[in-house]
This record gives sequence, structure tokens and C-alpha cells, in this order.
Amino acid sequence: MSARLPDRRAHDPAERDAPGPVRPVRRRDRRGRGPRGPLMPATMPAYRTRAQRFDDLVLDAVEHLERRWARQLEGTEFAVEDVPPSNPAPWEHGGVPLGRYFPADSGLPARIVVYRRPVEARAHDTLDLADLVRDVVVEQVAHMLGRSPEDVDPTYRDDGR
Repeated sequence: MSARLPDRRAHDPAERDAPGPVRPVRRRDRRGRGPRGPLMPATMPAYRTRAQRFDDLVLDAVEHLERRWARQLEGTEFAVEDVPPSNPAPWEHGGVPLGRYFPADSGLPARIVVYRRPVEARAHDTLDLADLVRDVVVEQVAHMLGRSPEDVDPTYRDDGR
């Protein structure tokens, strides 16, 4: 004796009289519940990732400097990478760099890169992280402009990190 599956067309009035083979029921996932919503509502602090919040800190620091140095920073790209490459630049001696300045070269614009993981490792809390990000961006812009960090941003603090 074999069990016979019920005809799916019998449950749907529009499909009951339709000719042809029975179409399988489409499901979005294996439990048939469909896609899930966001795990965290947008109003919660954990909605944005650490990397996204770090990117915002870098953008804030760049906007702060562009108010004063807009013409000199025109065309400069700012980027965030997780970690620096394993081969240090010839002028870097010891330690892990927090950021790097790459001069314009063969059609590429000047770039300033801030390394997220080393900066986060040196910060004590979120306020310290914001200050450290701003200091790293100021140092790299000062290197690019050939000036001291204090000239670039009077709020720069050098505490020997």
C-alpha cells in the first residue's frame, strides 16, 4: 500500500481548475519562513559595526582638516585598512604603523591610509579612539604638506604613543 500525497491544486481555488502538472510550492528557505529581518534594529548602538564606526571617525577627522586645508587636500584619497602590510616601508623603523602617506605617482592621487586594528589596539576607550584617529590623520596630512602636526591642527596632541 503506498501513501498518496494530496493534490496541492485542491487547496488553492485559482489552481484547482488549472490544467497541467502540479507546481511545487516555492519556499525561500528550508523552513519556509522567508528571509529574516535585521538582527539589530537601526536605533540600537550595536547596529553599526566597529569598522563602520571607525570609518566615521576617519571621515570626521578629514572633514575637520578640510575646513582649513581644503585646497591642499584636494584630490587626496583617504582610506582605512584593517592592518598594515607585513613588509614595512624603508623609512619606518620598528613598531607597527598607525597610518601611511603614499605620494601621488603615475596617475594615482596622493593617498593617506589609516590602519584600523593597530589604532584600536592603542586606544583605551571610545573617546581616546576618536582623539587617536584624529591625531593619526593630522600626522599623515602634516607629512604630506611638509609641515609640523601643530601647524596643521592646533588641537593636535603628541603624547608619545
